[in-house]
Amino acid sequence: MATRVDPNLLEEIKSFGAINPEACFNCGTCTAQCPLASTEHPFPRNISRYVQMGLRDSLLGSTDPWLCYYCGDCSVTCPRQAEPAETIMAVRRWLIAQYDRSGSASRLYRSGKSAILAIARAALLPLVLLLVYHLVTGGRFLDTQTVALNQFAPVMWVWAVVLAHFVYLGFNVLRNMHTMARHVLGDGFDWRQVSLGSYLSAFREFVVHFTTQRLWWSKCEPERTVERNRWLKHLLLMTGYLTMLILVVPLLWWFQTDKLYPIIHPQRWLGYYATAILVFASVEILVSRMKKQEQIHRFSHHTDWLFPTFLLVGAITGIAVHVLRYAGLAWPTYAAYTVHVMAMLAMLDTEVGIGKWTHLAYRPLAVALERVKVGVGEWVPGALPAGAH
Repeated sequence: MATRVDPNLLEEIKSFGAINPEACFNCGTCTAQCPLASTEHPFPRNISRYVQMGLRDSLLGSTDPWLCYYCGDCSVTCPRQAEPAETIMAVRRWLIAQYDRSGSASRLYRSGKSAILAIARAALLPLVLLLVYHLVTGGRFLDTQTVALNQFAPVMWVWAVVLAHFVYLGFNVLRNMHTMARHVLGDGFDWRQVSLGSYLSAFREFVVHFTTQRLWWSKCEPERTVERNRWLKHLLLMTGYLTMLILVVPLLWWFQTDKLYPIIHPQRWLGYYATAILVFASVEILVSRMKKQEQIHRFSHHTDWLFPTFLLVGAITGIAVHVLRYAGLAWPTYAAYTVHVMAMLAMLDTEVGIGKWTHLAYRPLAVALERVKVGVGEWVPGALPAGAH
């Protein structure tokens, strides 16, 4: 089958944030110093080549942008200042847009105005639902003398909305992951030719790399303090984020309560742990991006600011709800709660499935798909990135 060339691909990738990709001479200096590159995965050199030559199908079928952990060293060593690390990041955004059939990801990444409008639309939904609820009920459930959060926003109703929304977002993520797999493996791929053992091995790889980011800490120069610290901070952020996600999705009926628990109760210290981690991590990321001291934060796409900003706003408003509730201030508690829910729903709508968050799903999926390729003999075992076995 002939390889199609898209002469507009370079400019298209630049619209997703690539910086100076046309300057690359494909000398391979970037690939030579990357500990994750291999003969079968010579990134970022091959990604730059696909972009420059307009090889859209090759780019769509590549897992290499997801196998990169973006240390930024390739940009430091580039003699042409082609910023290959930023090309990798732009291609990731472009790939997310290709996986997403709704077009939301493309609008999010290519236009700051569209990103603001998407956030506003998502944030307004809980506000509208609360207003409708109290208009329908005539506001008779509002208690302005004491804090009755579950009268202002009944937890079982809120939980039902959260679960329904989570199912919707989860379906979109799975659909996008299926689209990615179809691009990587090809439309003619016969899933029946893969053994059950290969699928189980691929699933194990997905779980391991989702939970530990193993390629990062095992291969990306773990002896370097900056890399080790970055991985630890990322892992810490994941524990805080997942703890809060568990409290809000499956355990909301237990977490949102009008009962004032003692300080030793697990409901409180789990919330305190997640909140402290989210505040620390989000502030650290935002300060680093503002100072531009780390190589990975020299350039910031407008979407790079969204996730840490959402986390910080969510954590601060969550603290406000907690403090005001214990202080017995009804209306301030309700106002803080409303802003908190608005921020969290906006974060989920703009991050899960189409935002920067998606690397948590697509990166381990890339490793798993390479394992599936090994299972059908398309690659020899050495084709997987070093340390992925």
